[in-house]
Amino acid sequence: MIFDYQMIWENLPLYWGGVLVTLKILLISLAVGLSLAVPLALMRVSKSPLVNFPAWLYTYVIRGTPMLVQLFLIYYGLAQFEFIRDSFMWPYFSSATFCACLAFAINTSAYTAEILAGSLKATPHGEIEAAKAMGMSRSKLYRRILLPSALRRALPQYSNEVIMMLHTTSLASIVTLIDITGAARTVSSQYYMPFEAFITAGLFYLALTFILVRLFKLAERRWLAYMAPRKG
Repeated sequence: MIFDYQMIWENLPLYWGGVLVTLKILLISLAVGLSLAVPLALMRVSKSPLVNFPAWLYTYVIRGTPMLVQLFLIYYGLAQFEFIRDSFMWPYFSSATFCACLAFAINTSAYTAEILAGSLKATPHGEIEAAKAMGMSRSKLYRRILLPSALRRALPQYSNEVIMMLHTTSLASIVTLIDITGAARTVSSQYYMPFEAFITAGLFYLALTFILVRLFKLAERRWLAYMAPRKG
């Protein structure tokens, strides 16, 4: 078997367009997911059952169901309700991009919330006592001490979540979006060369993964330097 480089070269513009779609979906999903995850994480560490339980139930349900099922429920399932089709939200829910971003954002918010909640619970007690000794209010304690500290310590775990979300965006092609996987499916169906088409897609995902890993390593080196073992 000979790998058809010419066919891949001719379709590189399609793949590059898929890369842009993938990055667009990924960045929007991560931004919305993180903004939802912060209040959810605060609810998860609350000692009040009325506050903690709804957040626990949300993260349990989202993490306990497949991402593909969630995507289908939002993109295909909501369309069966007449009040959705007649509402002002229908132009959004009829958009594959909106539904994909919403589904991915909901999914990543649940996982990120649990990551942040774990980091909040692992905050050294001395930091809290020092803040209280300085007379900080509870809101100022979370804003200046707990959340920044938890976000820094969560970087290694969050980087794994970002990589998983990058790979999860490949499901967007199922709802008609031409991301990297969608480009590979188009090339495969047009030329009947699935090996070349999907190997190329895999290489693009591998390159993006490498870039993201390096960016997170740089971030960890900058913001987690105080946790590194001292030399000498």
